[in-house]
Amino acid sequence: MTATDAGVLHSKVATVTLAFWVMKIAATTLGETAGDLLSMTLGLGYLASSGFLLAVFAGLLAGQLSAPRFHPVLFWSVVLATSTAGTTLSDLLDRTLGLGYATGATVLAACLALVLLAWRLTGKSISVSAITSPRAEAFYWTAVLLSNTLGTALGDFLADDSGLGFTGGALLIGGLIALTALASRIAGINRVVLFWIAFVLTRPFGATFGDLLTKPLERGGLGIGTVGASLVLFTLLATLVAVSMRRRRAIA
Repeated sequence: MTATDAGVLHSKVATVTLAFWVMKIAATTLGETAGDLLSMTLGLGYLASSGFLLAVFAGLLAGQLSAPRFHPVLFWSVVLATSTAGTTLSDLLDRTLGLGYATGATVLAACLALVLLAWRLTGKSISVSAITSPRAEAFYWTAVLLSNTLGTALGDFLADDSGLGFTGGALLIGGLIALTALASRIAGINRVVLFWIAFVLTRPFGATFGDLLTKPLERGGLGIGTVGASLVLFTLLATLVAVSMRRRRAIA
């Protein structure tokens, strides 16, 4: 086992690899469809759904923070909880409270910037490879929740208000993600900043892609519905997590 492998085994959060980004997009897309399933398809509404999902997130987060080491199932369950709660929280702000997608996204972006700034000032680094304390991990998960909520607002803005539609919004965000990936290969560009840019961008990509799957044909979607899309995406995410667990056992 190499030193790199040893670091992977002792980290409390997932290592940032290509597989990480694939699972992150799957989790955020599932969060979009599952959040809409609760709030709209099942008729719980944005407020009740947000309260329920935040309670689920808090319970999972408590388990994550108290765990002595990294557990892929627990970690990705918390990511999924932030994505699902982020979907209904964003809709609560933008629709129920009437802020609108642009204003809601601006408020959430400011909150995320403040959290990252506070993390940087108190912890000296916002790198996900430097999370070695409960305080840093708490900042990490707060930033993840805000990132996914912000991403939902951005995705809805692109799909509904910008005129791009679901496909156009997904293509635009996909292009920005590709540019961010290319920028990571250029010397001198801060990799930590690029990580958080990519982390935020993958959420609206998942949101627009989730809407593309679930919305009816007359609205530019594929008409699969929230239930069918959620089942497909859950199966995909569970399979990817199982593969990652097998790899960890192999290097152990």
